[in-house]
Amino acid sequence: MRIAPHALTAVAAISVALLAGRVYQPARAEEAPPLTQTQIAALADQAFAAAGTPAGLTTPEAIPVQIRRGETFEQAVRRTGIAPEEASAIAATLSNAMDVSAMRVGQRFETAISKPRGGLGNPRLIGLTMRTGPATQLTVSRSFDGALRLRALEEKVSHETVVLTGKVEGSLARTARREGAPANIARTAGRLFSHKFDMDRDIRANDEFTYVFDRSITENGRTIGSGDLLYAELKGVAFYRFQPAGAREAQYFDATGKNTRSAMMRTPLERGFRVSSSYGFRRHPIAGYRKMHQGIDFAAGMGTPVVAPADGVVVEARRWGGYGNWLRIRHSNGLETGYGHLSRYASGVRAGQRVRQGQVVAYVGSTGASTGPHLHYEIWQRGQRINPAGVKTTEGTVLAGADLTAFRAEKARIDRIRAAGGERRPQVQQAAVEGLRPAQG
Repeated sequence: MRIAPHALTAVAAISVALLAGRVYQPARAEEAPPLTQTQIAALADQAFAAAGTPAGLTTPEAIPVQIRRGETFEQAVRRTGIAPEEASAIAATLSNAMDVSAMRVGQRFETAISKPRGGLGNPRLIGLTMRTGPATQLTVSRSFDGALRLRALEEKVSHETVVLTGKVEGSLARTARREGAPANIARTAGRLFSHKFDMDRDIRANDEFTYVFDRSITENGRTIGSGDLLYAELKGVAFYRFQPAGAREAQYFDATGKNTRSAMMRTPLERGFRVSSSYGFRRHPIAGYRKMHQGIDFAAGMGTPVVAPADGVVVEARRWGGYGNWLRIRHSNGLETGYGHLSRYASGVRAGQRVRQGQVVAYVGSTGASTGPHLHYEIWQRGQRINPAGVKTTEGTVLAGADLTAFRAEKARIDRIRAAGGERRPQVQQAAVEGLRPAQG
């Protein structure tokens, strides 16, 4: 019994020694991957925020702010609840990098605000972040001694050509957006396919599509801009973008060099619609008796854009009885199109105004004698209403000579990008933002 404690101590000592001998090994240094400027800035912001929260204040709360009409930047900052003198100090700090008096209505920025724990006193600004360009931003944060620090972050931007493929689930436009296509790319592709397909009846679930387009991304993968749609394919119908010599703008051609633009688009809507009533006799949804329906009704959401199916001149843009807000456009070859129940007209659309094919001219509504949001669409041929679904249109021109040679070279370039799954070009430094001065600190 007397030697038992000493024995236990000895055993414990031996165990610790053995464990130490087994565990202790010279440390091996492993090189960590270098941090990007974005990651460095994010870590610095976290450190400043943590150090700049004085005792007695709550954890900073993110409060978005937007400059209102007739409001200065300093007044907008004061709406977060901080003291007037602190708002003035923040404005003075930010003025080292930009002209705060020139900020426009709608300018947004994020603030981090801490409140007194006891409820007494003014909240305090811990940080402020303002995006000044697609890849630039300014931050005001508190340094370790509580002073305000101004920093500018400028991300590098790279340009790439994306090959996007997918299968239709719902509408083509919504599927393309879900897969990552920017809004302008989805609209352009939808307008192209409207020349070849009835976008409501011809497109089915699981139909495959491919888009090739340019875009600009920051070093952390954020898309800040998109370029042109270079290629679009749906159900075996493909379009290549090409600008012939002397043409005012680029056009789209099939693989043989034929312009895919037809004289008249199949429908005046590009997305998000279905045919709710065809041309012919039907039971009128309001009157209740059989009546000739001299057009096609497209059920669509309120505000869905309506486009001109062909070049033309606006003849009428006015209120017309049961049609509600009514629009009529005169085209070539004795054709006219009419649009009823509109919610509103596009900016600048009025009688005598020339419009181009694919241009937004109005928006779907439910004005006049209507049971819900839809577009009533009519076509006249030499003064007589005809079935819009039966209108036959001529195809576009075919490239020849030097234009055809140049088109084939551009087609080969796009095909190489498609085969490679895309193309990425070197990063470039974002250009300086107008109105900014070099930031201090």
